[in-house]
Order: sequence, then structure tokens, then C-alpha cells
Amino acid sequence: MTDDPRKAIVEVMARLGRETQLHVDERHKHFKITDKVIRYVSILLLLVAVVNVSLVWLLSTNLDTIVNNMDSMRSRLVIIDDDMQYISTTVSKFDEHTAYMHTIANNIGSITTNLPLIRLNTDSFTLNMQSIDQEMEQMKKSIGEIDGNMRGITNSMTGLEYNVRQFSKPMGSMNPIFP
Repeated sequence: MTDDPRKAIVEVMARLGRETQLHVDERHKHFKITDKVIRYVSILLLLVAVVNVSLVWLLSTNLDTIVNNMDSMRSRLVIIDDDMQYISTTVSKFDEHTAYMHTIANNIGSITTNLPLIRLNTDSFTLNMQSIDQEMEQMKKSIGEIDGNMRGITNSMTGLEYNVRQFSKPMGSMNPIFP
């Protein structure tokens, strides 16, 4: 029996057909896996986007609250600064009045020569007034320092308020897209 030359060609073609079908089946399997991965990644990206949008909205809301609190704090610091200036003025006036204590102490000294019982009380009074005078001087200096510090805090709050407003401007532009 002789070999038919067409038989070899038919066998090669059959083998090529089987190999091609196996390759097509394998590609189809990989396409299905790729489609599933794309779907899962898309769902994951959608969830991440929703979380990001909600966090940006929360950040924007919190920044608005911070700016409002800073505005309130600044206005209260201005009121405190005015009150400190009033206190400083009042202490200065009181200090002017205590300047007469030395004259009063001298007059009391002349009275004590005539009234020995009063002298004991007035000497104690004189020492107390001198102590008050020194403490009032110290208080005046301290209030002056507090006044300077309050002005510094007020200026710092103004700068901080400006910086937070600059930072929150990009967040404010996203407010129209939030629920």
C-alpha cells in the first residue's frame, strides 16, 4: 500500500486546526478573566472615588468651621484688647492718685507727734500703701506686657485666618458638586 501524499497534508491541516482551536479557547478563557478583573477594579475605583468625594466634602466643612471659629476668636480678642486698654488706663489713673500717698504719709507723721496712739496705726497704713504702690507699678507693667501680647496674638490670628482662607479656597470651589 502506498502512502497517499494528500494524507500527510490532511494530517498537518488537522493538527493545525486542533492547535488553532486550543489557542482560541485559551485566549477566550483569558479574555473572560481579564473582563472580570476590569469589572472588579472598576467597582473598587468607584468605591474609592465615593470615599474621596465624601472626605473632600468633610474637609471642606471642617475648614469652614475652623474659619468661622477663627473669626469668632479674632473678634473676641479685639474685645479683650479693648478691655485690657481700659484696665491699663484705669490702673494709670489709680497710679496717679497713689502718687499723693507720700504727701499723706508726711502729714500723718506730723499728726503722730501729737497723737501717739494714732501713730502706730498710721505707720502700718503707710507701709501698706507703699507696698500697694509698688504692687500697682508691677501690675501696670504686667498689664502693659499683656496688652502687647494680646496685640501680637490678634495679629497672628489675622495672619492665620488669611492662610486658612487661602487653603480653603480650592475646597470651596468643590462645594457645588457636594450633596
